[in-house]
Amino acid sequence: MEKIFENLNEEQRKAVETIDGPLLILAGAGSGKTTTIVSRLAYLIDYIGIPANSTLTLTFTNKAAKEMRDRALSMISGDTYPPLLCTFHKFGLLFLKFNIHLLGRENNFVVIDTDDKKKILKKINSELPLQLLSSEISRYKNSLITPDEAYKQAEFFNYQQIAKVYEEYEKYLKENNLVDFDDLLALTYKILEENPRLAEETSSRYRYIMVDEYQDTNELQLMLLKKLCTTHKNLCVVGDDDQSIYGWRGAHIRNIIEFDQDFCDAKIVKLQKNYRSTNQILKVANTLINHNRGRLGKELESTRGDGEEILVMSSSDENEEARKIARHIQKLTDNGVRHSDIAILYRVNVLSRSLEEGLGRAGINYKLVGGLRFYDRAEIKDLVSYLRVMVNVHDDFSLKRIINKPKRGIGKASVEKIELAAHQKGLSIFEYLQSSSVAELEALVKKKNTATLKRFVEDVLYVAQTAKRSMYDFIDELEETFHLKDIYKNTPDEVEKTLNIDEFYGLFRDFVKNNPEAELIEFLNDISLQSDQDEVEGESIFMMSIHAAKGLEFRHVFVVGLEEGFLPITGEGSDLEEERRLGYVAFTRAKDTLTLSHASSRFYKGRRSELEKSRFINEAGLCEGSLKVEKSASFKKGDLVRHKVFGAGRVIGVAKSGKDYKLSINFGGTKRDILSSFVEKL
Repeated sequence: MEKIFENLNEEQRKAVETIDGPLLILAGAGSGKTTTIVSRLAYLIDYIGIPANSTLTLTFTNKAAKEMRDRALSMISGDTYPPLLCTFHKFGLLFLKFNIHLLGRENNFVVIDTDDKKKILKKINSELPLQLLSSEISRYKNSLITPDEAYKQAEFFNYQQIAKVYEEYEKYLKENNLVDFDDLLALTYKILEENPRLAEETSSRYRYIMVDEYQDTNELQLMLLKKLCTTHKNLCVVGDDDQSIYGWRGAHIRNIIEFDQDFCDAKIVKLQKNYRSTNQILKVANTLINHNRGRLGKELESTRGDGEEILVMSSSDENEEARKIARHIQKLTDNGVRHSDIAILYRVNVLSRSLEEGLGRAGINYKLVGGLRFYDRAEIKDLVSYLRVMVNVHDDFSLKRIINKPKRGIGKASVEKIELAAHQKGLSIFEYLQSSSVAELEALVKKKNTATLKRFVEDVLYVAQTAKRSMYDFIDELEETFHLKDIYKNTPDEVEKTLNIDEFYGLFRDFVKNNPEAELIEFLNDISLQSDQDEVEGESIFMMSIHAAKGLEFRHVFVVGLEEGFLPITGEGSDLEEERRLGYVAFTRAKDTLTLSHASSRFYKGRRSELEKSRFINEAGLCEGSLKVEKSASFKKGDLVRHKVFGAGRVIGVAKSGKDYKLSINFGGTKRDILSSFVEKL
């Protein structure tokens, strides 16, 4: 008992000792949630006497599962059967090994990875964008939508095609006894849904269930948990609604917000003591996130004292920003701070390019985490290959990379035939395409592709000539001729890829502006020096997206790109509350110091754009009156409210009514329309 409770505060202890019924542990950033989970598991097994094999603890990464298992076992005395502590998908795998026969399939199935999945999809249909196919089929499976249902729902022709591919893909998997990553949960749920007795047996086996990072669960995971709780309600979930940042990946914040509706009589314990950050850091994080209305509400309190004030750094552009950050980092390291205690975070990866160059010039080692270096990204390599062919049409390596980008119907087999024919004549591929007759080419590729290749040759020569006439016009001519952005149209990462291409175009224009007499080869040589840096070894600064930083902590954190359009991302399809949660996650990674950086202008979509400082700086209480904050209704759908007669209820509709708002409110199953001035928000 002493070992379990020795490092727990009052609220953590309360969470550990709450055993029966549904429990939500609302654990703020840095509040010791992992300590609480593993202590609760050890308490169940070592003190209450629950058999280890009656517990099930689910998380999202193998790394987290291993750490939690090791820590829990270190608290448990004597030899104990190890509890099942694994990821959702590992649980699904184990379940299917024993039960997939109920679907008429063999249990010697093979789990395919993402690359395998894409290869199968490419065989079925090589015309539709592969990333779009893969992500849509994943979405269908996580929403339990069958191929037939997907086809019925499809409003546009390309989605009817996707549904058809989905049908053929499913058929292929079954015929070859394969399951993909999404099947591990979708098929597990299907079996439990179709076999109520098995659902009861499984629920009876795992009588105490815990789930880590509950804010990251999707609809299917919630439905699966309900099946696992068929015979009991002993479900403890741990999470932070303020750190729900994976909506784009299917995670649903309503799972944690409405936990008490999904699991009746739920208790809530809030962990609000923060052991990571100083009060100054938590003050701006708390102030920012309080602007969100779709949250349960908590206030982090530091155990570490005030600390240094937050630094807001203004720069004229991204290059000045990179220089300033490099100088700040140099001061820190000169004062004995380890490189690995410093992180630079950003909302979109495109911002890494200027930072990479700035740190490189200053001789500061850095590592990109969870992403490729700017010049190593596929879309940038494609662009560089186009430029190399413009400089040297005999560059077969670069030409092979771009000959079918965008798609021209020239597959790998056709390229190999052309390359062999060219080499037999002692010519480069480009020379062969240029000099060969239509009849010669038609013997190697389809007739319609012969004209396409001839046009490709003409376009390359035309754009290459443009570079000799006007370097500044060259980059526009390149895009207008080859439409390279169209490669990523209707793909899930279209915005990110297009931003990177525009960043490259802007970088090129900036080079031409600063070197008006330079030629294309000089630009290529300039960027090759930056992309071919030696492998970074030893201590280094970490640079990463905010998404990649979740769960990590650093003594000194720089958050860059605090401008409207970058953090927050704005416009159609953006979720301002999730953007604000991203800001909150970024701020709370810092232990000792937090620097927030914004620039007056950046290269954006191929042009230098004037930018407005992020509203989040204002909302965090770091400046006054510098921004116009969007006005919005004080109530929204999903808000919890209290009426003096009807009690607590949830807003299910909002309509303007003069100077007030008419709220449709669900009071425990009874719907009433009430003016907002007669209720208070919970």
